[in-house]
Amino acid sequence: MPAILTTGAITVPVQYIEPWLGKVQNGSTIAALSGALPMLFGNGSSMTFDIGEAEYVGEGANKGPSNITPTVKTVKPFKFHKTVRWTDEVKWADEDHQLQVVEQILGLIQPSLSRALDYGVFHAINPANGAAVAAMTDRLTATTSSVEVAAAAPYTYLDAADTLVLANGYVPSDVALDPSFAARFSTARGTNSEQKLYPNFKLGTEVSELDGHRASVSKTVGAAGVAASATNLKAVVGDFSGIRWGIQRQVGLEMIEYGDPDGQGDLKRNNQVAFRAEVVYGWGIADLGAFAKVVDAVA
Repeated sequence: MPAILTTGAITVPVQYIEPWLGKVQNGSTIAALSGALPMLFGNGSSMTFDIGEAEYVGEGANKGPSNITPTVKTVKPFKFHKTVRWTDEVKWADEDHQLQVVEQILGLIQPSLSRALDYGVFHAINPANGAAVAAMTDRLTATTSSVEVAAAAPYTYLDAADTLVLANGYVPSDVALDPSFAARFSTARGTNSEQKLYPNFKLGTEVSELDGHRASVSKTVGAAGVAASATNLKAVVGDFSGIRWGIQRQVGLEMIEYGDPDGQGDLKRNNQVAFRAEVVYGWGIADLGAFAKVVDAVA
């Protein structure tokens, strides 16, 4: 029987590469709430300008100058990978089933690479071990605008976070929530009523509406069970258009037949092959003042 995959690097079929951004959006609150930018590999910069407001000129009066204030934000590249080992017998499957094998491999790899974007942008951590990554200097949890959540109605803290963002001159149009905090909204009912207070709100990364905000829900926000120490983060409110991110290199799928690519022993000796996919994200945060975090006061 012919081998189902050729040796060395293989290219994932086009129909899988093209919807990659869509798949990232289904697994990442950052991707769901902020649009990706085209990026080249390596360090880059994002520049914005503020020219203030227009000047009124009276009849016969002189026109004054318009001041230009440029703001430059650095965008850095960060690589993530996922390596999956497979028994050697996968190579002997009938060629007619090759596409199904690729689907299975991508099904295992893609969600973790999508979540990696959130773990980096929210917490600047390595998702594999939860440790802080010194090179990731931009993270949303570094914002100094903070609200402590306790036992009051959940909208109380959402309103308080809105107030902080507005005070910094931004519009709090978006919110990313940890499921434990999001559940307090999804289960809220009117007084003596079975009617949900937020019927359009959904517990998923897909964008829905929550009290006038574009909302996305994921466990990546709180990073429980992933971060090396508890983050206590329950939500981030703000203008997510201020996050500059993109995929600097498309995801490729490589079949590795020789050596020890992940420290688990020689592939040939163990009658195994390894499949590896990598993605290089680039991101930067224009202004942390555009965001407020909601944290657990008890924790």
